[in-house]
Amino acid sequence: MSSQVPIAALLSRENVIQLVPTVVLGSLYARRARTLARSTHPVPAWRQACFYGGLATILFALLSPIGELSDELLYMHMVEHLMMGEIASLLIVLGLTGPLLAPVLRISFFDRLRVLSNPLIAFPLWAIDMYVWHLPFFYQAALNHLAVHALQHTMFIAFGINMWLCLFGPLPKPQWFGNLGKLFYIIAVRLTGGVLGNIFLWSGTVFYPFYKHPDSVHHISALTDQRMAGGIMMTEESILTLCLFCWLFLRAASESEQRQELLDFAQDHGVELSDERAARAVAAGMGDQLRRRLEQSARVAGPS
Repeated sequence: MSSQVPIAALLSRENVIQLVPTVVLGSLYARRARTLARSTHPVPAWRQACFYGGLATILFALLSPIGELSDELLYMHMVEHLMMGEIASLLIVLGLTGPLLAPVLRISFFDRLRVLSNPLIAFPLWAIDMYVWHLPFFYQAALNHLAVHALQHTMFIAFGINMWLCLFGPLPKPQWFGNLGKLFYIIAVRLTGGVLGNIFLWSGTVFYPFYKHPDSVHHISALTDQRMAGGIMMTEESILTLCLFCWLFLRAASESEQRQELLDFAQDHGVELSDERAARAVAAGMGDQLRRRLEQSARVAGPS
């Protein structure tokens, strides 16, 4: 009897296990977004598109030929994991807003979990999760047991979301985590992923015996397959890092301009405003609110 039959059956059941939470999450998001659409804090269309795009990325990784080939080729498995653990999780975070998360954070259990989004906690959790799952014992276990494989995917996505929350999420950030802190955070994340990619790319040892069969099926050796996986990871890391650096540069330039505009407005209208307060408001995304307060103060004070 062909060994491909049980693998296909496991894949089908595994997809069901992983797709149900994705569909439930999308339904809850849509319901909350509809509620906020009738309030003063609607979820912007671009954020909704990002969130649903993240869920679609997960579905595509599981249901497309990528998901099927991931049982035969390590480099396709790497593509699947990068799509879910980095791209999809990033898009999901970009789709979140404070008002959208408010009902969840009112639950004491989830509110206590907010501590995990601190950069000093989120980064090591993400790094440990990634490296532990790529150890041969755990990786092989995920390949051979559907429940473990589903857990692996869930943890990649969950810790990926938590890692991106530090950069793009609506939760409050530590005061020290400004643009310089974000720069070092991006570098640390990318170096951590780059080291793992280099290990796959340059190692002369096949780490996962599960993939020692592709010579006769796809005409590449297991070692070549592994090196391709490392190359794909390095390429994705490089592109994503470049995009993050561009985002951070534009963010810093925009914040500097907005901070100066606030200071100039305060000076022209005789309103007291320290550089520290202006910088803090702009960094927190509350520059517009501070501008309105300054305008109100200027009207109350009247002409000087």
